[in-house]
Amino acid sequence: MKPIVAIVGRPNVGKSTFFNRITRTRNALVDDSPGVTRDRNYGDASWDDIEFTLVDTGGFADEKGNDIVNEIRLQVYQAIEDADVVVLVLDGKDGISPFDTDIIKILRKTKKPVFYAVNKIDGVEKEEKIYDFYRLGIENLYPVSAEHGYGVNDFLDNLVLVLPKPVSDQASNIAGDTIRLAVVGRPNVGKSSLINHILREERLLVSDIPGTTRDAIDSLCNINGKSYLLIDTAGIRRKGRVSKKLEKFSVIKALRSLERCDVALIVMDAKEGITEQDIKIAGYAFERGCGLILLLNKWDIVEKDSKTVERYYEELRMEAKYLSFAPAMTISATAGLRVFKIFKLVDEVYSQFATRVRTRELNKIVELAVEKKEPSLHRGKRINFFYATQVSSKPPTFVCFVNYPDAVHFSYKRYLINQIREGAGLDKTPIRIIFRKRTQRQKK
Repeated sequence: MKPIVAIVGRPNVGKSTFFNRITRTRNALVDDSPGVTRDRNYGDASWDDIEFTLVDTGGFADEKGNDIVNEIRLQVYQAIEDADVVVLVLDGKDGISPFDTDIIKILRKTKKPVFYAVNKIDGVEKEEKIYDFYRLGIENLYPVSAEHGYGVNDFLDNLVLVLPKPVSDQASNIAGDTIRLAVVGRPNVGKSSLINHILREERLLVSDIPGTTRDAIDSLCNINGKSYLLIDTAGIRRKGRVSKKLEKFSVIKALRSLERCDVALIVMDAKEGITEQDIKIAGYAFERGCGLILLLNKWDIVEKDSKTVERYYEELRMEAKYLSFAPAMTISATAGLRVFKIFKLVDEVYSQFATRVRTRELNKIVELAVEKKEPSLHRGKRINFFYATQVSSKPPTFVCFVNYPDAVHFSYKRYLINQIREGAGLDKTPIRIIFRKRTQRQKK
């Protein structure tokens, strides 16, 4: 699980530009008007091979807003509570603002590392503008230019030094054969009820481990002789329902849980039906390479006939065709309907999720697939597949060496994935394929 770095500051100081610079993306909307960032925005970043999650927060309310002090305190407190490191961005062009003073007073109360980046410093000749900020009683100011990149490398060098180690390195008290299950979904779909039923009924709770997400408890339990870590998460709302930025961090924490789980249990409210947000949440897990199980909860209160289950499953497949590998099950967390059958499915998914395919077997599968259906020509030339190997598991990830890696169409990539699923018996796990050009050394 990656540490979280939150960027805070008043409007129009360049937080989103700073976010884009560090994540090397253009995911944050940038505009000269204050208050452009209104929804949650987060991205993965890496420096010196150290990975972390960067959170771009909205600017604090301006003078025209109501309850300005409360809004400032709420957002800063939330950022401090949920982040591992806080970065306050200051405006080196416009100078000190009363809002800067208020925010710094709050940041002084935290024991977490706080970095002060003075933005819009485009070169050495403009660094004198940062001296005025020492009047705020802060040290270790970093002159940076989010737009041009000046000073950003030095800033990141110091930032990564204080980041906490990933949770996987710290959780040495959890056995290596423990399967980590993240229970995720929209609010009020029954996530906590599912975990509570498992722990209450079996009474096999070994211990409660304080959750690294700070507002949850990771529950370690033993079922049928196997160890499982149940990770409860906050409900992930649709963006349009998040009127304030305060819930942004609950989403971040849910996504952090996906990063440290093996299998994600996507809980849906069958009574309400399958929603666009359900599919989007499943997509979050898919993007992070988790094993997936789709759970239609509250099945005991659904009006049904002999074809209801079939209709639900068909709708799932239609709404999320890219999740065709993910098994689905109807349950009732409160009534206990099929709750413990989930673990048999978890074991099947995890077994495939952690599988390694022998290189000889893999190359035979790819060879037969190419013979059956050759890829389209690239500028009149054939695309040749020379060699395939598995580079990692969890999920199974394969590299195919070809002469024109960028020319392999996504539809042919999907075809190869399906052929590997069929040939290697990996019908319940996500699979990744990477195409690379064969080097001269590999040719020899």
